[in-house]
Amino acid sequence: MIDLTLPEEHEALRKTVQEFAREEVAPVIGEFYEREEFPYRIVAKMGEMGLFGLPIGEEYGGMGGDYFALCLALEELARVDSSVAITLEAGVSLGAMPLYRFGTDEQKARWLPAMAAGERLGAFGLTEPGGGSDASATRTTAKLDGDEWVVNGSKAFITNSGTDITSLVTVTAVTGVRDDGRKEISAIIIPAGTPGFTVARKYSKVGWNASDTHELAFADVRVPRENVLGTVGRGYAQFLSTLDEGRVAIAALSVGLAQGCVDESVRYVGEREAFGRKIGEYQAIQFKIADMEARVHTARLAYYAAAAKMLRGETFKREAAIAKLVSSNAAMDNARDATQIFGGYGFMNEFPVGRFYRDAKILEIGEGTSEVQRMLIARELGLT
Repeated sequence: MIDLTLPEEHEALRKTVQEFAREEVAPVIGEFYEREEFPYRIVAKMGEMGLFGLPIGEEYGGMGGDYFALCLALEELARVDSSVAITLEAGVSLGAMPLYRFGTDEQKARWLPAMAAGERLGAFGLTEPGGGSDASATRTTAKLDGDEWVVNGSKAFITNSGTDITSLVTVTAVTGVRDDGRKEISAIIIPAGTPGFTVARKYSKVGWNASDTHELAFADVRVPRENVLGTVGRGYAQFLSTLDEGRVAIAALSVGLAQGCVDESVRYVGEREAFGRKIGEYQAIQFKIADMEARVHTARLAYYAAAAKMLRGETFKREAAIAKLVSSNAAMDNARDATQIFGGYGFMNEFPVGRFYRDAKILEIGEGTSEVQRMLIARELGLT
């Protein structure tokens, strides 16, 4: 028998985050968004709730939960705002989880407790200005000089990399040449404030305006030899596995945005009148919202299925790609339809659907474009 009912502890978490999002985030996030300001107070409250430590072991200050718990939290946050949700997603899946999965005991003990508490944020620098989807085209280099790595290069579009509470950025860098002639790529931990490490001005973005995103530059940045994360030469492979988990998380975030579009649309059509009737009484509107709800339901099932395989320890690369593709499409389609339902008000930033519309597009790009997801699905089907 198939039972999709959430376990009691997961349902309790979902309700707690839902209440927090509605009561603590929704009333104020629009102002942060308009000012393009990072919401430190909200992030601190999320830390107090233990959200940044959900999938991290108790020995490192985490909650000892699972990755699906993080996904549920992301979905509920994104129903209200994606800037807050992506801050949590990137802080955990890209900042903390690589350390948790591949770090030494010393690295974990040093960095993870503050990250799990939400007191500090970590970031991961993979994308480069000339790289984009071709992550293997890394140009940033790290060369050993005695007992130090000397890092030179740059990274682009890095979330959580320039806040006042950012503690480190883990970057992929070329550390040599493999026997087959290809680049040897390793992951190097660079603490914030290291000489030669420059955080550029924040980007002027279309969406996610209350989140932190910067380009980074490294000019003869020196860090200890032991700051390599995991195994030398395995940085790219390590991050590919990190991306598989991250895609499930982004799928959950996308489902949240898509569901938020339904929530706002159902409320609005029950209030708005046109030609003497509530617009929710018109079949054209009803069918549009029905299609929106169907997209959410389908996308949620997709990320639940990917998460289930992940928690069972099974290979889930295909399912993660499917979930990310389907969910980001649902978010974009629902944001467009919600904006249409709201009419002129949907084009105003003071209404949540205006933010949803601006935030949706990046979900088809970040952590692997839709084209990359299709490539991965085809590859998993043996279509090389």
